[in-house]
Amino acid sequence: MNLKYVLVTPARNEAAFIEGTIRSVAAQTIRPAKWVIVSDGSTDRTDEIVKGFAREHAWIELLRMPEHRDRQFAAKAHAFNAGYARLKELDFDLIGNLDADITFEPDYYEFLLGQFARLDRLGVTGTPFVEISDQPGKHTYDHQFANLQHVSGACQLFRRACFEAVGGYVPIPGGAIDWIAVTTARMKGWQTRTFTDKFCLHHRKLGTGNHSPLMVRFHYGRKAWYVGGHPVWESLRGVFQMKERPFLLGGAWFLAGYWWAGLTRMHRPVSAELMAFHRQEQMDRLWRILRLRKPAAGNPQLLSTPQPGAHHQPRPQILDGIHKDQAES
Repeated sequence: MNLKYVLVTPARNEAAFIEGTIRSVAAQTIRPAKWVIVSDGSTDRTDEIVKGFAREHAWIELLRMPEHRDRQFAAKAHAFNAGYARLKELDFDLIGNLDADITFEPDYYEFLLGQFARLDRLGVTGTPFVEISDQPGKHTYDHQFANLQHVSGACQLFRRACFEAVGGYVPIPGGAIDWIAVTTARMKGWQTRTFTDKFCLHHRKLGTGNHSPLMVRFHYGRKAWYVGGHPVWESLRGVFQMKERPFLLGGAWFLAGYWWAGLTRMHRPVSAELMAFHRQEQMDRLWRILRLRKPAAGNPQLLSTPQPGAHHQPRPQILDGIHKDQAES
């Protein structure tokens, strides 16, 4: 396996977690050719910790960004793009986005590189993340409607040609930067796939950066509108969430967020083309759930995806859950 990969990690005040992430990467059976950790205005010990490891490992580089008060998704995209700019002249095949609060087993990246070597049309891949280390099966893909075409933003690995074809991460204040990149990749004909054979451990509970759990659900609902989710799909998604804790309230707040965004005509940053593609994917999955259309024989995701660059109608391999699918973006 001769594929080379590089990593970029945007990090803002991650002193509590980043050492574990660095140790996980340093312990990999196949290390990255280069890893740029971008300190996005950190005011804690993040820079000090990274500098200590950079002195030990020449392939680790710290890039310091100016200080700022907010914790916005656009800032994450700007930080990632600044790190990527330091790598563009290097020779590599794959580019990874790794959050600063993630750990995994020593063969994690070797496994992902193996998928790229095996599937030449694979554009983006990753694994589920879990938040409880002794419950590796408890993740957002652990249900019968899981959509393995979605790749969680905490740890994404792109084929370089795919990443450049989708325009990388677009800095938009409202979030969904990871989701937009992955969905655009599918729209352009690349395969995107989450492999559940492995998992990574997410040490900061998802969505707890600035909001309470119910406000997080409200935010997810707004985001579903923000990226152009179909009203029928998103309404069913909210109902589906009502069976999860907090019972009834979680789904109700999701629905409130979605319809509030619609009533207030919240600006959508996605193109009309991407929104139409996204809605078509959702309705295609809904028809499959209702068993009103026969799925193709075999494995349509891995056997019949068009060549990169060719637009195509979605043919999901696994059904998408009517619950959180791009929550971390």
